[in-house]
Amino acid sequence: MPSFDPSMEPMLEMFIYETTTLLEQLDEILLESEKSKNLSNDNVNEIFRIMHTIKGSSAMMGIENVANLSHAVEDVFFIIRETPEKLDNAREAIFDLVFQASDYFKVQVDAVQNDTYVPNNPDEMIRQLKEQIAVMNGQQAPSAPAQDTSKTAAKPTGAPAQRASVPSQAAQSAPASASNEIYQVRIFFEDGCQMENIRAFMLLSQLKDWCEYLDSVPERPESDSSLSVDIINHGFLVKFKPSSSPDDIYKVIETSINVKSYEIMPSVFSGNAAEADSESTQSDNIDSSKNQPSDSQNISSTQPKSNKQSLISVNQAKLDQLMDLVGELVTTESMVSSNPDLKGLVLDNFYKSTRELRKLTDELQDVVMSIRMVPLTGVFQKMNRIIRDMGKKLGKPVDLETIGGETEVDKTINDSITDPFMHMIRNAMDHAIESPEERLALGKPENGKVTIAAQNVGGEIVITISDDGRGLNAAKIIKKARENGILTKPENEYSDKEIYGLIMLPGFSTNEEVTEYSGRGVGMDVVRKNIEKLGGTIAVESTKNVGTTFIIKIPLTLAIVDGMEISIGDTIFTLPITSIKQSFKIFDANQVIHNTDGSELFMIRGECLPIIRLHNLFNIPTAITDITSGIVIQIENDHKAACIFADELIGEQQVVVKPFPAFLNRYNITGNGLSGCTILGDGSISLILDANSILNSLER
Repeated sequence: MPSFDPSMEPMLEMFIYETTTLLEQLDEILLESEKSKNLSNDNVNEIFRIMHTIKGSSAMMGIENVANLSHAVEDVFFIIRETPEKLDNAREAIFDLVFQASDYFKVQVDAVQNDTYVPNNPDEMIRQLKEQIAVMNGQQAPSAPAQDTSKTAAKPTGAPAQRASVPSQAAQSAPASASNEIYQVRIFFEDGCQMENIRAFMLLSQLKDWCEYLDSVPERPESDSSLSVDIINHGFLVKFKPSSSPDDIYKVIETSINVKSYEIMPSVFSGNAAEADSESTQSDNIDSSKNQPSDSQNISSTQPKSNKQSLISVNQAKLDQLMDLVGELVTTESMVSSNPDLKGLVLDNFYKSTRELRKLTDELQDVVMSIRMVPLTGVFQKMNRIIRDMGKKLGKPVDLETIGGETEVDKTINDSITDPFMHMIRNAMDHAIESPEERLALGKPENGKVTIAAQNVGGEIVITISDDGRGLNAAKIIKKARENGILTKPENEYSDKEIYGLIMLPGFSTNEEVTEYSGRGVGMDVVRKNIEKLGGTIAVESTKNVGTTFIIKIPLTLAIVDGMEISIGDTIFTLPITSIKQSFKIFDANQVIHNTDGSELFMIRGECLPIIRLHNLFNIPTAITDITSGIVIQIENDHKAACIFADELIGEQQVVVKPFPAFLNRYNITGNGLSGCTILGDGSISLILDANSILNSLER
């Protein structure tokens, strides 16, 4: 079990970020290659590079189980890279094993962030990978248990001795380096990659098992973060004596993450390593302009430097803190400009300044929000993996089409929608998509199809998840709803849209058997609740034997919203603008329809909508109880609509959403019509109404 020193925290953060990024790339390559039934040389090299990088960085961090498994995967792709035809008789098995390894790495990367991390043993996967190596080499699978290999964990990073079983032709033919020759290479990292000293240390960790002698300028780069400046300005000089061929070292450098270019320097000859170190150090005292990489001696981007985009990774906690500070700034700016002490005063210059301040805070808010925006591509890619795995287990070949993956949402929302999407995809695979035999009998293509599309519409993101399966069975749904006692009106009064909406109620499932994927009483109601927690809505459309489409609408961000302030008695509430369809006054009380149970309805354009009096819902005393004296606001989501009654509309206001304090959780406030609170310009607190929760209360 690795124990990380506090000083290694930056290295651990970098390891987690970069390994996660590499694993996403790995899944994308594997899915693309498996779909095309072709593993190109570029993809083989890329997978080899990914495994090599993960192996080196995990070994550096002391996470030996990850290093051992990545080493085993690397060995497989070393063979494929040297002799591609050997993949032909083991293609499917290797894809499955590498997917399993990818899952293992993801679990370990997540677990290493916890204080209670205990590494899982990957020996069985290592054994299976070695079996595949034997199959590809036309040999008998090794009989020795995988546990024997775990005893060599002290040197998991691909030392040449361990490579002996799968040598490259280049390594076999390359002469050993002269005993008195020390090679030198100057390395330049990508602009803006940050923590260059740690990246230099990670690179040295990858190189150490390929070298008989290894040193660098500056020495021990990990010891001082200020060395990053020197590495940026002058590059990172590595001096080495290779175990076999210097080409092996250059390949490692080329495939290392964040290396922009490298320059091969003149070799140094000396009777011993210490003297060579002295001479090569002197050779380093060259004007930095001469050490910039030349076109003939470096591997670098083909794009002009002026077009290169510099990217840096930032801890999400810092972005959250920045967003909180911007929210406080927006609130404070509103408090200053709306200060009641200013009423009646003629302050032209002051108001001119506050308008300029509002402009700047709006621009700052837009910039900070844009920093937090991430594309949906990552979420879509995870769905591709689920479809691939379930298709194999269920015997249902399914193609996934994604549209609009470049659409961006707030990072918090991006992280929160993964689980609901996974559940919907599992439902589509398990419930909706027919078996190949059924599809052929219906005249459909043998392969099913699932489509995920996203687009930015106004201030929200609209995402559709559709399949070309059997569709929803309205008769079966209404029968199940009757048996569960969840019908609220006669069956013949339900429209198809309302019937389909019943699948979103708690505990509703039409599966008669409990499977690995569904039928456990945890259904679409969980999806709906998770979407609604994000301030979104979900609706369903379906046609028998044609397919089903779920339509999800979610806000771009949860932090700052445009709201309408309304009053009930002495209390001010804020209702998000996106929930409002219209507002109006009722001038004739006789237009209100009274039910026998005391509820009220109002007819709008042929649709009869319930009226919800907010002063009754929240038990707030008010003098305005006559329906003709207050204001009526129509709210709606994708499957319901209603009218809420309040005293008056105050006006539109941009507000910063604040969560309720944790000690209020026991009262289930967020389940009873409220989603949070905000501070108004005069310093008072306004509660934010949750239209979805209010509409859902009509079901109870």
